[in-house]
Amino acid sequence: MPCHCLASPLPSLMTEAAAKESGFGSDFGSSSGGKLDPGVIMEQVKVQIAMANAQELLQRMMDKCFWKCIGKPGGSLDNSEQKCIAMCMDRYMDAWNTVSRAYNSRLQRERANT
Repeated sequence: MPCHCLASPLPSLMTEAAAKESGFGSDFGSSSGGKLDPGVIMEQVKVQIAMANAQELLQRMMDKCFWKCIGKPGGSLDNSEQKCIAMCMDRYMDAWNTVSRAYNSRLQRERANT
């Protein structure tokens, strides 16, 4: 059974191609007059941070699940290793999403109180 655990939490992240199409990384948000647009720069920074966070999430998840599920690395995974990795990644993503929701909820409450 294939793991679909990566499909749901990452669609909001811009792909490299979408980032290029939106002007991400080109002229640091400068307009035709050469002035920097702080809003565009802020959006570009947010995209970079989101991409870095996604890469870190995937790396940590792969490291944790690999060491948990793979006893003897080889040329292929047996059925039990495949199931273990799929379940491990699903649990990791569920935990990540729970923590993310709680963190975002806390941030919103703190912003509302200020």
